[in-house]
Amino acid sequence: MSGTFMSDPATSPAAAPPAAAPPAAAPPAAASPAVANQTPPLCDYNLFTTDEALQAAVSREGANAHAAQLARDGAAIGTAANFEHGRLANRHPPVLQRFNVRGERIDALEFHPSWHALMEGIAARGYHSAPWAHERGRPIAGAHVARAAGYLMQAQVECGTLCPTTMTYGAIAALRRDPDLARDWLPRLITRVYDSRDVPIERKHGGLVGMGMTEKQGGSDVRTNTTRAERTTDGSYRLNGHKWFFSAPQCDAHLVLAQTAAGLSCFLLPRRLPDGTRNGILIQRLKDKLGNRSNASSEVEFVDAWARLLGEEGRGVPTILEMGNYTRLDCVLGSAGMMRQAVVQAVHHARHRRAFGAPLCEQPLMRSVLADLILESEAATALAIRLARAFESDDTSEGTLRRALTSGAKFWVCKRGCELAAEAMEILGGNGYTEELTLARMLREMPVNSIWEGSGNIMCLDVLRAFGKSPATTEVVLRELSTARGQNRYFDAAFERFAAFQAEGFGEALARRFVQIFVTLMQAQLLLGAASGSAGARIVAEAFCATRLNPEAGWGAVFGAGSTPSDAGVLLDRAFAA
Repeated sequence: MSGTFMSDPATSPAAAPPAAAPPAAAPPAAASPAVANQTPPLCDYNLFTTDEALQAAVSREGANAHAAQLARDGAAIGTAANFEHGRLANRHPPVLQRFNVRGERIDALEFHPSWHALMEGIAARGYHSAPWAHERGRPIAGAHVARAAGYLMQAQVECGTLCPTTMTYGAIAALRRDPDLARDWLPRLITRVYDSRDVPIERKHGGLVGMGMTEKQGGSDVRTNTTRAERTTDGSYRLNGHKWFFSAPQCDAHLVLAQTAAGLSCFLLPRRLPDGTRNGILIQRLKDKLGNRSNASSEVEFVDAWARLLGEEGRGVPTILEMGNYTRLDCVLGSAGMMRQAVVQAVHHARHRRAFGAPLCEQPLMRSVLADLILESEAATALAIRLARAFESDDTSEGTLRRALTSGAKFWVCKRGCELAAEAMEILGGNGYTEELTLARMLREMPVNSIWEGSGNIMCLDVLRAFGKSPATTEVVLRELSTARGQNRYFDAAFERFAAFQAEGFGEALARRFVQIFVTLMQAQLLLGAASGSAGARIVAEAFCATRLNPEAGWGAVFGAGSTPSDAGVLLDRAFAA
Protein backbone atom coordinates (compact mmCIF):
# COMPACT_ATOMS: atom_id res chain seq x y z
CA MET A 1 0.00 0.00 0.00
CA SER A 2 1.60 3.22 -1.12
CA GLY A 3 1.78 6.06 1.26
CA THR A 4 0.73 9.57 0.44
CA PHE A 5 1.52 12.79 2.18
CA MET A 6 -0.71 15.79 2.44
CA SER A 7 0.45 18.71 0.36
CA ASP A 8 1.34 22.02 1.86
CA PRO A 9 -1.66 24.18 1.03
CA ALA A 10 0.65 27.06 0.31
CA THR A 11 2.49 25.19 -2.50
CA SER A 12 -0.07 22.77 -3.82
CA PRO A 13 -1.42 23.75 -7.19
CA ALA A 14 -4.83 22.44 -6.21
CA ALA A 15 -4.88 24.37 -3.01
CA ALA A 16 -7.85 26.58 -2.35
CA PRO A 17 -7.18 30.26 -1.94
CA PRO A 18 -6.35 31.17 1.61
CA ALA A 19 -9.29 31.95 3.83
CA ALA A 20 -9.98 35.53 4.62
CA ALA A 21 -8.43 36.78 7.80
CA PRO A 22 -10.82 36.75 10.75
CA PRO A 23 -12.30 40.08 11.64
CA ALA A 24 -10.49 42.04 14.25
CA ALA A 25 -11.64 41.28 17.76
CA ALA A 26 -14.01 43.77 19.24
CA PRO A 27 -12.47 45.97 21.87
CA PRO A 28 -13.17 44.77 25.41
CA ALA A 29 -16.30 46.11 26.95
CA ALA A 30 -15.91 48.93 29.36
CA ALA A 31 -15.46 47.89 32.95
CA SER A 32 -18.76 47.53 34.79
CA PRO A 33 -19.67 50.47 36.95
CA ALA A 34 -19.11 50.41 40.66
CA VAL A 35 -21.12 47.64 42.30
CA ALA A 36 -24.08 48.97 44.25
CA ASN A 37 -26.76 47.50 46.49
CA GLN A 38 -24.62 44.60 47.68
CA THR A 39 -24.29 43.82 51.37
CA PRO A 40 -20.85 44.55 52.84
CA PRO A 41 -19.01 41.68 54.53
CA LEU A 42 -19.85 41.10 58.17
CA CYS A 43 -16.69 40.41 60.13
CA ASP A 44 -14.38 41.89 62.73
CA TYR A 45 -17.09 42.43 65.32
CA ASN A 46 -17.46 41.30 68.93
CA LEU A 47 -19.78 38.31 69.18
CA PHE A 48 -20.44 38.89 72.87
CA THR A 49 -20.89 42.63 73.26
CA THR A 50 -23.21 42.78 70.22
CA ASP A 51 -25.48 40.06 71.66
CA GLU A 52 -27.78 41.55 74.29
CA ALA A 53 -29.61 38.28 74.85
CA LEU A 54 -26.42 36.33 75.52
CA GLN A 55 -25.05 38.97 77.88
CA ALA A 56 -28.30 39.01 79.83
CA ALA A 57 -28.42 35.20 80.01
CA VAL A 58 -24.83 34.99 81.29
CA SER A 59 -25.63 37.48 84.04
CA ARG A 60 -28.96 35.89 84.90
CA GLU A 61 -27.49 32.38 85.18
CA GLY A 62 -24.71 33.34 87.57
CA ALA A 63 -21.63 33.89 85.39
CA ASN A 64 -21.40 37.68 85.36
CA ALA A 65 -17.92 37.47 86.86
CA HIS A 66 -16.79 35.96 83.55
CA ALA A 67 -18.30 38.71 81.38
CA ALA A 68 -15.05 40.60 80.83
CA GLN A 69 -13.28 37.47 79.64
CA LEU A 70 -16.21 36.57 77.40
CA ALA A 71 -16.01 40.03 75.84
CA ARG A 72 -12.34 39.41 75.05
CA ASP A 73 -13.23 36.01 73.64
CA GLY A 74 -16.03 37.52 71.57
CA ALA A 75 -13.61 39.95 69.95
CA ALA A 76 -11.07 37.21 69.19
CA ILE A 77 -13.64 34.79 67.77
CA GLY A 78 -15.30 37.40 65.55
CA THR A 79 -12.26 38.37 63.49
CA ALA A 80 -12.21 38.11 59.72
CA ALA A 81 -9.22 35.78 60.03
CA ASN A 82 -11.16 33.41 62.27
CA PHE A 83 -14.15 33.29 59.93
CA GLU A 84 -11.74 32.59 57.09
CA HIS A 85 -10.23 29.70 59.06
CA GLY A 86 -13.75 28.30 59.36
CA ARG A 87 -14.25 28.49 55.61
CA LEU A 88 -10.89 26.96 54.73
CA ALA A 89 -11.17 24.11 57.24
CA ASN A 90 -14.38 23.04 55.52
CA ARG A 91 -13.16 23.61 51.97
CA HIS A 92 -10.19 21.32 52.71
CA PRO A 93 -11.52 18.40 54.79
CA PRO A 94 -9.19 15.91 56.48
CA VAL A 95 -7.45 13.21 54.46
CA LEU A 96 -6.73 9.70 55.70
CA GLN A 97 -3.24 8.36 55.04
CA ARG A 98 -3.34 4.64 55.81
CA PHE A 99 0.29 3.85 54.94
CA ASN A 100 3.60 5.66 54.90
CA VAL A 101 6.15 5.52 52.10
CA ARG A 102 7.65 2.30 53.52
CA GLY A 103 4.28 0.53 53.47
CA GLU A 104 3.78 0.66 57.24
CA ARG A 105 0.21 1.09 58.47
CA ILE A 106 -0.04 4.53 60.12
CA ASP A 107 -3.73 5.60 59.82
CA ALA A 108 -2.70 9.24 60.01
CA LEU A 109 -5.10 12.18 59.56
CA GLU A 110 -3.97 15.25 57.64
CA PHE A 111 -5.83 18.48 58.45
CA HIS A 112 -5.65 21.88 56.83
CA PRO A 113 -3.67 24.46 58.86
CA SER A 114 -6.92 26.35 59.51
CA TRP A 115 -8.26 23.36 61.48
CA HIS A 116 -5.24 23.52 63.76
CA ALA A 117 -5.56 27.31 64.12
CA LEU A 118 -9.18 26.95 65.23
CA MET A 119 -8.33 24.17 67.66
CA GLU A 120 -5.53 26.24 69.17
CA GLY A 121 -7.99 29.06 69.87
CA ILE A 122 -10.55 26.69 71.37
CA ALA A 123 -7.97 25.12 73.68
CA ALA A 124 -6.54 28.48 74.71
CA ARG A 125 -10.03 29.59 75.76
CA GLY A 126 -10.61 26.31 77.61
CA TYR A 127 -13.86 25.34 75.88
CA HIS A 128 -12.85 21.67 76.04
CA SER A 129 -12.06 21.56 79.75
CA ALA A 130 -12.13 24.86 81.68
CA PRO A 131 -15.03 24.02 84.07
CA TRP A 132 -13.10 21.00 85.33
CA ALA A 133 -9.91 22.94 86.14
CA HIS A 134 -10.84 23.70 89.73
CA GLU A 135 -9.18 26.37 91.80
CA ARG A 136 -7.66 24.90 94.96
CA GLY A 137 -9.93 21.86 94.60
CA ARG A 138 -13.15 23.90 94.44
CA PRO A 139 -15.34 24.42 91.37
CA ILE A 140 -15.17 27.86 89.78
CA ALA A 141 -18.55 29.56 90.17
CA GLY A 142 -20.34 29.99 86.87
CA ALA A 143 -17.67 28.08 84.93
CA HIS A 144 -20.09 25.84 83.00
CA VAL A 145 -22.29 28.82 82.08
CA ALA A 146 -19.32 30.89 80.96
CA ARG A 147 -17.94 28.02 78.95
CA ALA A 148 -21.40 27.52 77.38
CA ALA A 149 -21.49 31.15 76.29
CA GLY A 150 -18.06 30.82 74.71
CA TYR A 151 -19.02 27.60 72.98
CA LEU A 152 -22.15 29.30 71.60
CA MET A 153 -19.97 32.05 70.13
CA GLN A 154 -17.46 29.59 68.68
CA ALA A 155 -20.30 27.74 66.94
CA GLN A 156 -21.03 30.88 64.95
CA VAL A 157 -17.68 30.52 63.19
CA GLU A 158 -17.10 26.77 62.75
CA CYS A 159 -18.61 23.61 64.23
CA GLY A 160 -16.48 20.69 63.04
CA THR A 161 -13.78 21.60 65.54
CA LEU A 162 -16.42 21.54 68.27
CA CYS A 163 -16.83 17.77 67.91
CA PRO A 164 -13.57 16.82 69.70
CA THR A 165 -14.08 19.85 71.93
CA THR A 166 -17.40 18.66 73.30
CA MET A 167 -16.41 15.00 73.51
CA THR A 168 -13.41 15.91 75.64
CA TYR A 169 -15.59 18.12 77.86
CA GLY A 170 -18.00 15.23 78.42
CA ALA A 171 -15.32 12.56 78.73
CA ILE A 172 -13.65 14.43 81.59
CA ALA A 173 -16.93 14.22 83.52
CA ALA A 174 -16.95 10.44 83.09
CA LEU A 175 -13.24 9.93 83.74
CA ARG A 176 -13.45 11.83 87.03
CA ARG A 177 -15.42 8.88 88.42
CA ASP A 178 -12.38 6.59 88.15
CA PRO A 179 -9.45 7.66 90.37
CA ASP A 180 -6.81 5.72 88.40
CA LEU A 181 -7.87 6.94 84.97
CA ALA A 182 -8.36 10.45 86.32
CA ARG A 183 -4.81 10.45 87.68
CA ASP A 184 -3.33 9.28 84.38
CA TRP A 185 -5.40 11.35 81.96
CA LEU A 186 -6.96 14.47 83.47
CA PRO A 187 -3.74 16.50 83.94
CA ARG A 188 -3.22 16.44 80.16
CA LEU A 189 -6.87 16.95 79.24
CA ILE A 190 -7.47 20.07 81.33
CA THR A 191 -4.53 22.03 79.97
CA ARG A 192 -5.11 24.93 77.58
CA VAL A 193 -2.71 23.57 75.02
CA TYR A 194 -3.62 22.02 71.69
CA ASP A 195 -1.06 19.35 70.87
CA SER A 196 -1.70 17.73 67.47
CA ARG A 197 1.22 15.30 67.64
CA ASP A 198 0.40 11.62 67.25
CA VAL A 199 2.37 10.38 70.26
CA PRO A 200 1.42 8.65 73.53
CA ILE A 201 -0.53 10.83 75.95
CA GLU A 202 2.35 10.66 78.46
CA ARG A 203 4.47 12.74 76.06
CA LYS A 204 1.83 15.33 75.16
CA HIS A 205 1.14 18.81 76.52
CA GLY A 206 -2.62 18.56 75.90
CA GLY A 207 -5.03 15.83 74.88
CA LEU A 208 -8.45 15.19 73.35
CA VAL A 209 -10.95 12.35 73.74
CA GLY A 210 -13.48 11.02 71.23
CA MET A 211 -16.16 8.36 71.38
CA GLY A 212 -17.47 5.27 69.58
CA MET A 213 -20.84 3.84 70.50
CA THR A 214 -22.79 2.72 67.43
CA GLU A 215 -22.27 -0.28 65.17
CA LYS A 216 -23.56 -1.30 61.75
CA GLN A 217 -26.37 -3.50 62.92
CA GLY A 218 -27.89 -1.37 65.67
CA GLY A 219 -27.27 2.36 65.46
CA SER A 220 -29.01 3.95 68.44
CA ASP A 221 -29.90 0.49 69.80
CA VAL A 222 -26.48 -0.06 71.35
CA ARG A 223 -27.75 -3.15 73.18
CA THR A 224 -27.20 -5.01 69.89
CA ASN A 225 -23.49 -4.17 69.82
CA THR A 226 -21.31 -7.17 68.99
CA THR A 227 -17.82 -5.85 69.79
CA ARG A 228 -16.30 -8.09 72.44
CA ALA A 229 -13.92 -7.22 75.29
CA GLU A 230 -11.83 -9.94 76.93
CA ARG A 231 -10.10 -9.35 80.24
CA THR A 232 -6.36 -10.08 80.38
CA THR A 233 -4.22 -11.17 83.32
CA ASP A 234 -3.04 -7.62 84.04
CA GLY A 235 -6.60 -6.30 84.36
CA SER A 236 -6.72 -4.59 80.98
CA TYR A 237 -9.00 -5.70 78.15
CA ARG A 238 -8.60 -6.60 74.49
CA LEU A 239 -11.33 -5.44 72.12
CA ASN A 240 -12.30 -7.08 68.84
CA GLY A 241 -15.08 -5.78 66.65
CA HIS A 242 -15.94 -2.50 64.95
CA LYS A 243 -17.60 0.91 65.26
CA TRP A 244 -19.74 2.34 62.49
CA PHE A 245 -19.27 5.91 63.72
CA PHE A 246 -15.98 6.57 65.48
CA SER A 247 -15.83 10.30 66.01
CA ALA A 248 -12.59 12.23 65.59
CA PRO A 249 -10.20 9.27 65.18
CA GLN A 250 -7.20 11.57 65.62
CA CYS A 251 -8.06 11.96 69.32
CA ASP A 252 -5.70 10.54 71.92
CA ALA A 253 -8.32 8.15 73.28
CA HIS A 254 -11.97 7.22 72.85
CA LEU A 255 -14.73 6.04 75.15
CA VAL A 256 -16.26 2.98 73.51
CA LEU A 257 -18.84 0.33 74.30
CA ALA A 258 -18.14 -3.41 74.12
CA GLN A 259 -19.71 -6.60 75.44
CA THR A 260 -18.23 -8.53 78.35
CA ALA A 261 -19.56 -11.53 80.22
CA ALA A 262 -21.43 -9.07 82.47
CA GLY A 263 -22.98 -7.17 79.56
CA LEU A 264 -22.35 -3.94 77.68
CA SER A 265 -19.46 -2.05 79.30
CA CYS A 266 -17.55 1.19 78.76
CA PHE A 267 -13.83 1.35 78.01
CA LEU A 268 -11.13 3.97 77.55
CA LEU A 269 -9.32 3.06 74.34
CA PRO A 270 -6.04 4.98 73.74
CA ARG A 271 -4.81 5.68 70.21
CA ARG A 272 -1.21 4.98 71.21
CA LEU A 273 0.13 2.49 73.70
CA PRO A 274 2.55 3.66 76.41
CA ASP A 275 5.50 2.23 74.45
CA GLY A 276 4.57 4.46 71.51
CA THR A 277 3.23 1.76 69.22
CA ARG A 278 -0.18 2.07 67.58
CA ASN A 279 -3.12 0.41 69.28
CA GLY A 280 -5.17 -2.15 67.36
CA ILE A 281 -7.50 0.45 65.82
CA LEU A 282 -7.72 0.23 62.03
CA ILE A 283 -9.43 3.14 60.30
CA GLN A 284 -11.39 1.68 57.39
CA ARG A 285 -12.52 4.96 55.87
CA LEU A 286 -13.67 8.49 56.69
CA LYS A 287 -17.37 9.26 56.41
CA ASP A 288 -18.44 11.42 53.48
CA LYS A 289 -20.91 13.61 55.39
CA LEU A 290 -23.46 16.24 54.43
CA GLY A 291 -21.99 18.72 56.88
CA ASN A 292 -19.41 18.78 59.66
CA ARG A 293 -16.92 18.28 56.87
CA SER A 294 -13.89 19.79 58.58
CA ASN A 295 -14.11 17.06 61.22
CA ALA A 296 -13.02 13.46 60.69
CA SER A 297 -15.67 10.83 61.39
CA SER A 298 -14.70 7.27 60.64
CA GLU A 299 -15.45 3.57 60.52
CA VAL A 300 -12.95 1.44 62.41
CA GLU A 301 -12.11 -2.17 63.15
CA PHE A 302 -10.64 -3.30 66.47
CA VAL A 303 -8.01 -6.05 66.39
CA ASP A 304 -6.93 -6.96 69.93
CA ALA A 305 -7.15 -3.28 70.81
CA TRP A 306 -5.86 -2.59 74.33
CA ALA A 307 -8.33 -0.79 76.63
CA ARG A 308 -9.11 -0.05 80.27
CA LEU A 309 -12.49 -0.51 81.87
CA LEU A 310 -14.32 2.66 82.91
CA GLY A 311 -17.03 2.12 85.49
CA GLU A 312 -18.57 -1.24 86.33
CA GLU A 313 -18.78 -4.15 83.92
CA GLY A 314 -22.27 -4.39 82.51
CA ARG A 315 -22.98 -0.72 83.27
CA GLY A 316 -21.55 0.70 80.09
CA VAL A 317 -24.56 2.71 78.96
CA PRO A 318 -25.02 4.68 82.21
CA THR A 319 -21.26 5.24 82.32
CA ILE A 320 -20.93 6.64 78.81
CA LEU A 321 -24.13 8.66 79.23
CA GLU A 322 -22.27 10.71 81.83
CA MET A 323 -20.33 11.91 78.80
CA GLY A 324 -23.45 11.94 76.63
CA ASN A 325 -25.36 14.33 78.87
CA TYR A 326 -22.68 16.98 78.38
CA THR A 327 -22.45 16.40 74.65
CA ARG A 328 -26.23 16.75 74.37
CA LEU A 329 -25.94 20.09 76.13
CA ASP A 330 -23.42 21.10 73.50
CA CYS A 331 -25.76 20.04 70.70
CA VAL A 332 -28.21 22.62 72.06
CA LEU A 333 -25.48 25.25 72.42
CA GLY A 334 -24.11 24.59 68.95
CA SER A 335 -27.53 24.92 67.32
CA ALA A 336 -28.32 28.05 69.33
CA GLY A 337 -24.99 29.54 68.22
CA MET A 338 -25.61 28.85 64.55
CA MET A 339 -29.16 30.23 64.89
CA ARG A 340 -27.70 33.41 66.31
CA GLN A 341 -25.23 33.79 63.45
CA ALA A 342 -27.95 33.08 60.86
CA VAL A 343 -30.13 35.81 62.38
CA VAL A 344 -27.25 38.28 62.48
CA GLN A 345 -26.45 37.60 58.82
CA ALA A 346 -30.12 38.03 57.88
CA VAL A 347 -30.57 41.29 59.81
CA HIS A 348 -27.29 42.69 58.48
CA HIS A 349 -28.33 41.89 54.91
CA ALA A 350 -31.86 43.27 55.31
CA ARG A 351 -30.47 46.59 56.54
CA HIS A 352 -28.19 47.03 53.52
CA ARG A 353 -30.14 45.48 50.67
CA ARG A 354 -32.79 47.55 48.89
CA ALA A 355 -35.62 46.10 46.80
CA PHE A 356 -38.70 47.68 45.31
CA GLY A 357 -37.69 51.10 46.49
CA ALA A 358 -36.93 50.46 50.17
CA PRO A 359 -34.49 48.58 52.44
CA LEU A 360 -35.63 45.02 53.06
CA CYS A 361 -35.79 45.61 56.80
CA GLU A 362 -38.46 48.28 56.34
CA GLN A 363 -40.81 46.12 54.30
CA PRO A 364 -43.71 44.72 56.38
CA LEU A 365 -43.53 41.09 55.34
CA MET A 366 -39.76 40.95 55.74
CA ARG A 367 -40.02 42.57 59.17
CA SER A 368 -42.49 39.86 60.16
CA VAL A 369 -40.08 37.10 59.12
CA LEU A 370 -37.06 38.76 60.75
CA ALA A 371 -38.93 39.36 64.00
CA ASP A 372 -39.98 35.70 64.15
CA LEU A 373 -36.43 34.53 63.58
CA ILE A 374 -35.16 36.85 66.30
CA LEU A 375 -37.69 35.48 68.79
CA GLU A 376 -36.68 31.91 68.00
CA SER A 377 -32.98 32.64 68.34
CA GLU A 378 -33.27 34.54 71.60
CA ALA A 379 -35.45 31.81 73.11
CA ALA A 380 -32.87 29.20 72.07
CA THR A 381 -30.06 31.21 73.67
CA ALA A 382 -31.96 31.70 76.92
CA LEU A 383 -32.80 28.00 77.14
CA ALA A 384 -29.27 26.83 76.28
CA ILE A 385 -27.60 29.02 78.92
CA ARG A 386 -30.22 28.08 81.54
CA LEU A 387 -29.57 24.42 80.77
CA ALA A 388 -25.84 25.00 81.28
CA ARG A 389 -26.60 26.34 84.77
CA ALA A 390 -28.30 23.04 85.58
CA PHE A 391 -24.88 21.40 85.12
CA GLU A 392 -23.21 23.70 87.66
CA SER A 393 -24.14 21.82 90.84
CA ASP A 394 -25.33 18.51 92.25
CA ASP A 395 -28.45 20.12 93.68
CA THR A 396 -31.25 17.54 93.55
CA SER A 397 -33.80 19.82 91.90
CA GLU A 398 -31.31 21.01 89.29
CA GLY A 399 -30.34 17.42 88.56
CA THR A 400 -33.96 16.45 88.12
CA LEU A 401 -34.62 19.36 85.80
CA ARG A 402 -31.42 18.61 83.88
CA ARG A 403 -32.52 15.00 83.35
CA ALA A 404 -35.69 16.02 81.51
CA LEU A 405 -34.68 19.33 79.96
CA THR A 406 -31.43 18.22 78.30
CA SER A 407 -33.16 15.76 75.98
CA GLY A 408 -36.16 18.04 75.48
CA ALA A 409 -34.03 21.04 74.57
CA LYS A 410 -31.88 18.97 72.23
CA PHE A 411 -34.97 17.76 70.40
CA TRP A 412 -36.65 21.13 70.01
CA VAL A 413 -33.79 23.61 69.55
CA CYS A 414 -31.95 21.40 67.07
CA LYS A 415 -35.12 20.85 65.03
CA ARG A 416 -35.91 24.56 64.96
CA GLY A 417 -32.35 25.38 63.99
CA CYS A 418 -32.69 23.50 60.71
CA GLU A 419 -35.79 25.50 59.76
CA LEU A 420 -34.32 28.80 60.86
CA ALA A 421 -31.13 28.37 58.84
CA ALA A 422 -33.13 27.68 55.67
CA GLU A 423 -35.29 30.77 56.22
CA ALA A 424 -32.29 32.98 56.88
CA MET A 425 -30.64 31.73 53.71
CA GLU A 426 -33.76 32.64 51.75
CA ILE A 427 -33.59 36.21 53.09
CA LEU A 428 -30.15 36.54 51.51
CA GLY A 429 -31.49 35.12 48.26
CA GLY A 430 -29.02 33.76 45.72
CA ASN A 431 -26.01 35.07 47.64
CA GLY A 432 -27.10 33.08 50.67
CA TYR A 433 -27.04 29.90 48.58
CA THR A 434 -23.39 30.31 47.64
CA GLU A 435 -20.43 28.87 49.47
CA GLU A 436 -18.79 32.28 49.92
CA LEU A 437 -21.11 32.98 52.84
CA THR A 438 -21.55 30.91 55.98
CA LEU A 439 -25.25 30.07 55.68
CA ALA A 440 -24.83 27.23 53.20
CA ARG A 441 -22.39 25.54 55.58
CA MET A 442 -24.68 26.17 58.55
CA LEU A 443 -27.67 24.68 56.76
CA ARG A 444 -25.67 21.49 56.18
CA GLU A 445 -24.30 21.59 59.72
CA MET A 446 -27.59 21.97 61.59
CA PRO A 447 -28.91 18.39 61.19
CA VAL A 448 -25.88 16.80 62.83
CA ASN A 449 -26.87 18.24 66.22
CA SER A 450 -30.34 16.78 65.80
CA ILE A 451 -29.02 13.35 64.78
CA TRP A 452 -25.87 12.95 66.88
CA GLU A 453 -26.18 11.72 70.48
CA GLY A 454 -29.73 10.53 69.89
CA SER A 455 -32.15 11.63 67.17
CA GLY A 456 -35.51 13.30 67.78
CA ASN A 457 -37.54 10.24 68.69
CA ILE A 458 -34.86 8.98 71.07
CA MET A 459 -34.83 12.35 72.83
CA CYS A 460 -38.61 12.48 73.17
CA LEU A 461 -38.75 8.96 74.59
CA ASP A 462 -36.00 9.95 77.02
CA VAL A 463 -38.13 12.87 78.22
CA LEU A 464 -41.09 10.54 78.75
CA ARG A 465 -38.91 8.20 80.80
CA ALA A 466 -37.73 11.11 82.92
CA PHE A 467 -41.30 12.11 83.73
CA GLY A 468 -42.51 8.52 84.08
CA LYS A 469 -39.77 7.17 86.34
CA SER A 470 -39.72 9.99 88.86
CA PRO A 471 -42.75 11.86 90.22
CA ALA A 472 -40.28 14.52 91.32
CA THR A 473 -39.72 15.47 87.68
CA THR A 474 -43.28 16.75 87.29
CA GLU A 475 -43.04 18.59 90.61
CA VAL A 476 -39.74 20.27 89.75
CA VAL A 477 -40.81 21.24 86.22
CA LEU A 478 -44.16 22.68 87.31
CA ARG A 479 -42.48 24.60 90.12
CA GLU A 480 -39.97 26.06 87.69
CA LEU A 481 -42.68 27.04 85.23
CA SER A 482 -44.90 28.48 87.97
CA THR A 483 -42.45 31.33 88.56
CA ALA A 484 -43.81 33.01 85.42
CA ARG A 485 -47.52 32.59 86.14
CA GLY A 486 -49.60 35.72 86.33
CA GLN A 487 -47.38 37.69 83.93
CA ASN A 488 -48.93 36.73 80.61
CA ARG A 489 -52.37 35.34 79.78
CA TYR A 490 -51.10 33.14 76.96
CA PHE A 491 -48.50 31.61 79.25
CA ASP A 492 -51.05 30.96 81.99
CA ALA A 493 -53.41 29.20 79.60
CA ALA A 494 -50.59 27.13 78.08
CA PHE A 495 -49.39 26.17 81.56
CA GLU A 496 -52.82 24.79 82.42
CA ARG A 497 -52.98 22.82 79.18
CA PHE A 498 -49.53 21.36 79.81
CA ALA A 499 -50.35 20.35 83.38
CA ALA A 500 -53.57 18.67 82.25
CA PHE A 501 -51.83 16.94 79.34
CA GLN A 502 -49.15 15.59 81.64
CA ALA A 503 -51.62 14.46 84.29
CA GLU A 504 -53.97 12.57 81.99
CA GLY A 505 -51.23 10.39 80.55
CA PHE A 506 -50.62 9.55 76.90
CA GLY A 507 -48.79 7.09 74.70
CA GLU A 508 -45.51 7.33 72.84
CA ALA A 509 -47.24 8.53 69.69
CA LEU A 510 -47.85 11.92 71.30
CA ALA A 511 -44.37 12.28 72.77
CA ARG A 512 -43.26 14.95 70.30
CA ARG A 513 -46.29 17.11 71.02
CA PHE A 514 -45.67 16.83 74.75
CA VAL A 515 -41.99 17.77 74.43
CA GLN A 516 -42.77 20.72 72.17
CA ILE A 517 -45.19 22.14 74.72
CA PHE A 518 -42.76 21.48 77.58
CA VAL A 519 -39.80 23.18 75.93
CA THR A 520 -41.65 26.20 74.52
CA LEU A 521 -43.14 26.78 77.97
CA MET A 522 -39.65 26.66 79.48
CA GLN A 523 -38.46 29.18 76.90
CA ALA A 524 -41.41 31.45 77.62
CA GLN A 525 -40.80 31.21 81.36
CA LEU A 526 -37.18 32.25 80.90
CA LEU A 527 -38.06 35.17 78.63
CA LEU A 528 -40.77 36.37 80.99
CA GLY A 529 -38.33 36.13 83.89
CA ALA A 530 -35.92 38.35 81.97
CA ALA A 531 -38.58 40.80 80.80
CA SER A 532 -37.85 43.36 83.51
CA GLY A 533 -34.31 43.77 82.22
CA SER A 534 -35.19 46.15 79.39
CA ALA A 535 -37.98 47.31 77.13
CA GLY A 536 -36.58 45.06 74.40
CA ALA A 537 -36.62 42.02 76.67
CA ARG A 538 -40.27 42.72 77.55
CA ILE A 539 -41.20 42.94 73.87
CA VAL A 540 -39.42 39.65 73.17
CA ALA A 541 -41.21 37.86 76.00
CA GLU A 542 -44.66 39.14 75.10
CA ALA A 543 -44.22 38.48 71.39
CA PHE A 544 -42.92 34.97 72.03
CA CYS A 545 -45.92 34.11 74.21
CA ALA A 546 -48.38 35.70 71.77
CA THR A 547 -47.05 33.64 68.87
CA ARG A 548 -45.84 30.34 70.35
CA LEU A 549 -48.37 29.85 73.13
CA ASN A 550 -51.54 31.28 71.56
CA PRO A 551 -53.36 28.56 69.57
CA GLU A 552 -55.16 31.21 67.51
CA ALA A 553 -52.01 33.07 66.42
CA GLY A 554 -51.49 31.00 63.29
CA TRP A 555 -47.88 30.30 64.25
CA GLY A 556 -46.04 27.10 63.51
CA ALA A 557 -46.17 26.35 59.80
CA VAL A 558 -43.45 28.75 58.62
CA PHE A 559 -41.57 31.65 60.12
CA GLY A 560 -43.38 34.96 59.71
CA ALA A 561 -46.86 33.42 59.40
CA GLY A 562 -48.07 34.73 62.76
CA SER A 563 -48.83 38.24 63.88
CA THR A 564 -45.98 40.75 63.63
CA PRO A 565 -44.95 42.47 66.88
CA SER A 566 -45.83 46.15 66.76
CA ASP A 567 -42.28 46.99 67.89
CA ALA A 568 -40.45 44.88 65.32
CA GLY A 569 -37.89 47.64 64.87
CA VAL A 570 -36.93 47.35 68.53
CA LEU A 571 -36.40 43.62 68.04
CA LEU A 572 -34.09 44.22 65.09
CA ASP A 573 -32.01 46.74 67.03
CA ARG A 574 -31.85 44.42 70.01
CA ALA A 575 -30.79 41.47 67.86
CA PHE A 576 -27.94 43.31 66.17
CA ALA A 577 -27.34 47.02 66.42
CA ALA A 578 -27.07 48.90 63.14
